[in-house]
Amino acid sequence: MSVITVVGAAFSNTSSVIKELVAASSFSQVELQRIIDRAVKTSGMTETRLRGAFSAKTSVFNRFTHEKERSVAHLRLALAELLRDDALLIAGPVSFLIPEKISHVLRVCLVAEAKFRIQQAMEREGVAEKAALQQISREDEDLSAWLKMLGRGEDPWAPGLYDIVLPMDKTSTSDAVALILNKAASDVVARTPHSEAALTDFLLAAQVEVKLAQEGHNVAVDAHKGTITLTINKNVLMLSRLEEELKAIVDKVPGVTAVATRVGEGFHQPDIYRRYDFEMPSKVLLVDDERDFVQTLSERLIMRDMGSAVAYDGESALDMIKDEEPEVMILDLRMPGIDGIEVLRQVKASNPDIEVIVLTGHGTEKDKETCMALGAFAFLQKPVDIQVLSQTLMKANEKVQRKKG
Repeated sequence: MSVITVVGAAFSNTSSVIKELVAASSFSQVELQRIIDRAVKTSGMTETRLRGAFSAKTSVFNRFTHEKERSVAHLRLALAELLRDDALLIAGPVSFLIPEKISHVLRVCLVAEAKFRIQQAMEREGVAEKAALQQISREDEDLSAWLKMLGRGEDPWAPGLYDIVLPMDKTSTSDAVALILNKAASDVVARTPHSEAALTDFLLAAQVEVKLAQEGHNVAVDAHKGTITLTINKNVLMLSRLEEELKAIVDKVPGVTAVATRVGEGFHQPDIYRRYDFEMPSKVLLVDDERDFVQTLSERLIMRDMGSAVAYDGESALDMIKDEEPEVMILDLRMPGIDGIEVLRQVKASNPDIEVIVLTGHGTEKDKETCMALGAFAFLQKPVDIQVLSQTLMKANEKVQRKKG
């Protein structure tokens, strides 16, 4: 049997259609949670971070951690492994990870006019029209960003992405289900040796992508009968050295018979390429109201391959902690509004695993005693030698990683 994927616009009766599809057929739904659970095991990443891959919002730390790209690699592998089963129903944006060349997949899109969707949101969520529109726009934006990240355009409702597009403001749930099941039974989407081979290629490509991600690389991967093609969509200075490193990694993946590399279109300009170094601090939050100082400090840390973001006051820092989950914080004490000691107290109460390095130009011995008692990792005085700060950061990061391990 074939596989059915369903992508639905928010408030287009998608859940009702999926529920009736499962009830009226032998197709079993693959819940997103099942895919994420598998990805958690292979990646060691949290469920929250994996789910964040589907959001249009990208962490300020992502250019250092590449968590979004790593999340996609592990989600793709989890999905590829599950696709070996038959008669599956996969709903939501995760289905866009399935390559088009796997032909036994019936791709379904459920849409509706904006007026219908807004009315549905108002009734189901009990919200006003403005709030309904905001929720719909946010979900559409997330889906568009996900599609763009996968290199499949920016319009999630483009007809070329699907085999069937159903207007749910004009189609009943029962009629939609009947049409989908009728198309799913067609020989056009039946499993064939060619489609099975494409699925095998998909699984091998996903295994290679995860292996490269674990080694700190992010390149596009394609597989065909054991031959892997790696597309480097980056500006690279020492291209031959990078190609050798990539091939050495991929050659060790079971099932790979040959490896070829190519540079993506428009990426011929020379630049420096570095693989991700997971041992370096990559999620450091700098909190200081001295803008020139903290910006310069951030730049100097980045030069040392340490990823950092900046907050200029205590309130902003506490807000960023909720959204970004930094691992190490460098914190000034004397700031307007919430001072550093209160920030430290709240951080250790809500996120005790964050290691906090206090860096102040006006701290007293009593301040030091208070901060260390509250759980600070270190107490440093300005001006600080960048080498001393870097070493302290490394030690704090090592402590964080040991806790994770």
